[in-house]
Amino acid sequence: MQRLFVALQYLLPQRLLTRIAGALARNEALAGLLIRLFIRRYRVDMSEARDPDPASYRCFNEFFTRRLKEDARPLERREGAVLCPADGALSQSGTIGEMLVQAKGIEFDTTRLLGGDKALARELVGGSFMTIYLSPRDYHRIHLPLAGRLLQSRYLPGKLFSVDDASTALIPGLFCRNERLVSVFDGDCGRFVVVMVGAMIVAGIRTVWDKAGSPCKAEQSFLDQDLRFVAGEEMGRFQLGSTVILLFPPGAVEFEAGLAPGDSLRMGRSIGRLSK
Repeated sequence: MQRLFVALQYLLPQRLLTRIAGALARNEALAGLLIRLFIRRYRVDMSEARDPDPASYRCFNEFFTRRLKEDARPLERREGAVLCPADGALSQSGTIGEMLVQAKGIEFDTTRLLGGDKALARELVGGSFMTIYLSPRDYHRIHLPLAGRLLQSRYLPGKLFSVDDASTALIPGLFCRNERLVSVFDGDCGRFVVVMVGAMIVAGIRTVWDKAGSPCKAEQSFLDQDLRFVAGEEMGRFQLGSTVILLFPPGAVEFEAGLAPGDSLRMGRSIGRLSK
């Protein structure tokens, strides 16, 4: 069944399905029904939400990107802690080379992931990466793993394959092929990167620096601005979920011992520490 599902994705009209899903997610008349069905299907814990009443959300998008209570995701306060940017499951982690591990037996090109930025890719070789998969039931706002100044964000159009386990294991170069947003920050560890990867029926990737509130569709430089974030601060959100990839420069970060693919992660917990 998994191979059939993956094969169908090559044939399905990905963007048409995504536009239909986006229209449904914005529809206020269907909001109550869609939200109730989703909560039941994925067993969403609404007690964590700032507004726990499903009927209070005007549309499915509002519900899906709901904020949590202030104390729902306490941040690790240990000095030098690298914070998990999102709720999800650890997919892969390891050392950055010219290729990155996507799944067992499958790799993808680092430079291609970064939109062809060879200089940035060379700078990151020998560093550390971590890939986190967000399931439908997870909290879908993305936060900064470290304090940093935003230097650049680059929207890269692409396919909209699913990023579930089956697709990750069977579609070569999945994260390089899908639509994504590459954000580069300068922090105490040097330049680090947060990649938000889109997927089928993801209605958009939005950032807090996009004042218009519309999905990211351009490359932006912030070198002439002093746009700084603290560790754990929100940077963006998915309208329907996907994957986040973190990339840190050589010698900058040591991930927590014992973390393994499949482990459940929570936004704000420590996933590592700064090496210097």
